[in-house]
Amino acid sequence: MNALLPSKHRKVVVVGAGAVGSTYCYALAQSGIANEIALIDKNEKLAFGHVLDLVHGQPYFPSVSIYAGKPADYADAQLIVITAGTAQKPGETRLDLLQRNATIMRAIMADISAARSSAIILITTNPVDVMTYTAIQYAGKGSEKRIIGSGTVLDSSRFRYLLSDHCGVDIHNVHAYILGEHGDSEFAAWSMTHVAGMPIDQYCPVCGGCTDWQAEKDRIEQAVRDSAYHIIDYKGATNWAVGLAMTSITRAILRDAHSVLTISALLNGEFGLDDVCLSVPCIVSSHGIEKVIESQLTEGETESLKKSASILKSANASIGI
Repeated sequence: MNALLPSKHRKVVVVGAGAVGSTYCYALAQSGIANEIALIDKNEKLAFGHVLDLVHGQPYFPSVSIYAGKPADYADAQLIVITAGTAQKPGETRLDLLQRNATIMRAIMADISAARSSAIILITTNPVDVMTYTAIQYAGKGSEKRIIGSGTVLDSSRFRYLLSDHCGVDIHNVHAYILGEHGDSEFAAWSMTHVAGMPIDQYCPVCGGCTDWQAEKDRIEQAVRDSAYHIIDYKGATNWAVGLAMTSITRAILRDAHSVLTISALLNGEFGLDDVCLSVPCIVSSHGIEKVIESQLTEGETESLKKSASILKSANASIGI
């Protein structure tokens, strides 16, 4: 555990050279986690341009082979990261992307299947929960542990930042999770939120940072939920933080770290839900999902998780999966 896998197993294939895919490659190259990065895009010039730009910076980061890849590269990859898809537009919800990106996902999964790849597959294409479910349905039975979505790993990071800022505490000492859909029905699991080992509802009176804690909780949770919309309005896309979040998931896989992350997983009875992908705490390792952690949620949180599941199941049904 926590050791890098042998070098021949540290190949990452990135599908999609847009804002998220290219930023992830940049973060991954600097991390030293992978020793081989293949970037694939239907726009071959775009992929080659990003590769050329990255390799020119090789004197400044750990040794890694970076090149424009092809579908044949899936065959010996340890990890395949799918970022390809049409962009979310200002004012558009993630679920609006359904039909367009489902078609793209099926085509990519067909290429991966043809290459007989046994790689772990990390999906970030939005709406990520539906796209993860689509990929699993295409890959078939037995694929549900090795196909995961980036889920609410980024949302949980946003949540931790806002709590850190509010409480005036180093973000590394704040432990908090956003669960459910990576989208409008996501919710903060306040019962699982701790600062310095204290439940947040106990810490707040000690902190003395606000006069109306419930109102502040509502503000923070809504700010997490709206973050992507604001960033897209300001600059057109989210890419930096998600690239780092993806690198964190990659580290858990290539280092066999057994990290607890809120990735999007196919549930099979956990939390009383089944046949739906959404974000819950999972142990992530070189095998993908080692275990779904069935945390004790409050009654309200359980209802929020069921609401997310219902919305996502309807979305799955709307595209015939």
